[in-house]
Amino acid sequence: MRRRWMMFLLSALIPLGAAAVFAAEGHHMAGENGMMEKGGIRSQSTEKQIQVALSAAPPEIAQEATVKVYGADGKPIEAKKGTNGFVCYPDISNLSEPDPICNNAAAEQWFNDLLGGKEKPTMTAPGISYMAKGGWHFEKEGKIVMADGPGVKKVQEPPHWMVFWPFDSKTTGLPEQVSALGTYIMFEGTPYAHLMIYQHPKGVR
Repeated sequence: MRRRWMMFLLSALIPLGAAAVFAAEGHHMAGENGMMEKGGIRSQSTEKQIQVALSAAPPEIAQEATVKVYGADGKPIEAKKGTNGFVCYPDISNLSEPDPICNNAAAEQWFNDLLGGKEKPTMTAPGISYMAKGGWHFEKEGKIVMADGPGVKKVQEPPHWMVFWPFDSKTTGLPEQVSALGTYIMFEGTPYAHLMIYQHPKGVR
C-alpha cells in the first residue's frame, strides 16, 4: 500500500509543481509524459530567467532569495545567491507558459524526502512554496487525479501558495478537492498531505 501511494505521488509531482526538486537534484525535467515545448523560458537569457523566477514570490521574499536558472544542458545552476533560505526556479513544467516557484528550506526538504523514498517528511518546521503565476494539475470528471490518462485533462491552476505540514481533512474540516473555499488538502490520507491555498502570493501579508 505504501509503495502504491508513493508511486501516485511521484507521478503527480511534475504537473503539480514539485518538479522543482528534480531541478535541485540536477535532473532535466519535462511535463507529464515528457511534454516539452521549445521556446519556453529555459531558452531565454539568464537575466530573463532570474526575472521570471523572482516573480513567483512576494517581493520582500523574492529580493533576498537564491535563484537557480537552466543552463544550455537543461540543468539548473545558481545564478543569484540569496540570504533568506528561499530558492526560486523560473519554471518547473518546461511548457511554453512558465510556472515559476519559490521554496523555503523546509519545502525543499519535503520534496527531497518524497523523492528519496522516505516514509514521511523529516523537516521540523512548516514548508512554504509560492507560485504567483499558478501551476498545473490533472482532472477527471471534476476531480484531481494523480496522473494523465484516458479522459484526463490538464488544468491550469490560479496563483497560489502551499504549506507543507501535517494536515487532515477530518480535523481541519478542509476539503480534499478544489472548492469555492479556495483551500484544500492535496494527497489527503498520506504522510505527504499538504495545504493548497488559491490566493495570490503577492497578496499575502
